[in-house]
Amino acid sequence: MSPNNSISSVPVLPRRAFTLVELLVVIAVIGILVGLLLPAVQAARESARRIQCLNNLKQIGLAFHNHHDQYNFFPTGGWNWDRAPSYVGTTPEVGGGQHAGWAFQILPFIEATNLWRAGAQTVIGSPIAGYFCPSRRGPQTLLIPDAYQPPISGGDLEHALCDYAASNRDGSGVVRRFNPHAMRDLLDGSSHTLLVGDKRLNTSLLGQPQEDDNEGFTAGWNTDTMRSTDKAPLPDLVGQGDGDDRFGSSHPSVFQVVLADGSTRAIGYEIDPQVFRLLGDIDDAQTIPAY
Repeated sequence: MSPNNSISSVPVLPRRAFTLVELLVVIAVIGILVGLLLPAVQAARESARRIQCLNNLKQIGLAFHNHHDQYNFFPTGGWNWDRAPSYVGTTPEVGGGQHAGWAFQILPFIEATNLWRAGAQTVIGSPIAGYFCPSRRGPQTLLIPDAYQPPISGGDLEHALCDYAASNRDGSGVVRRFNPHAMRDLLDGSSHTLLVGDKRLNTSLLGQPQEDDNEGFTAGWNTDTMRSTDKAPLPDLVGQGDGDDRFGSSHPSVFQVVLADGSTRAIGYEIDPQVFRLLGDIDDAQTIPAY
């Protein structure tokens, strides 16, 4: 027989394909893996956001100490929400003469001296990245009517907001109205005294005027920048109402603070309300239990 007429002896293999059952199994396995992976990714992201929030608070605490080193007293809580930052010429006032609150007064100590000197309308509307908790939102402003006395613009005015508040609106904390405290006034010890922490907000109303999230970081003696330690801290809420003058946050299970010695820590919402009240008081002369 001629070689050209020979039949090849190489076997022809059947084509292999996925069955419907195999395909469904693969899809199910991928779904399970994604379901396991997403919570881990979200937890890692929240951990990073919490670290950034703690760093924000650490920088605020250092700014308070640098302010004290320069002036021999801490920033005040300012005068009132309807008083704009006060200047003598182009120089901001300090201490009891400054109408704006603590977050305005520490600007030179967070590398924002030029903004501090820029004038009331500019500083009121300029957001500071380090004043926002990344677990809640990025830098945000709010356009509302100018309600300052006397008015600044005579029309609408941009207000840069803030996610942190000082202790306390009850008048017993480090940051008080009108006249400043000094380190010597912290009779309970700086390591047992709350300075600044996350503030509670209604997250469904972010970007809209709220009683405690409209005047912004320059506000003097207002729930935008001051909160009560006589009220137990609570997580952020969704729905009706505002932060109710309380500390709190968007972090799961905790809110974060910087103490008067500059140390930072996370505090669980299960903290005893009496212990929290003592933490906000500079001279109650009582021992604070572990929290």
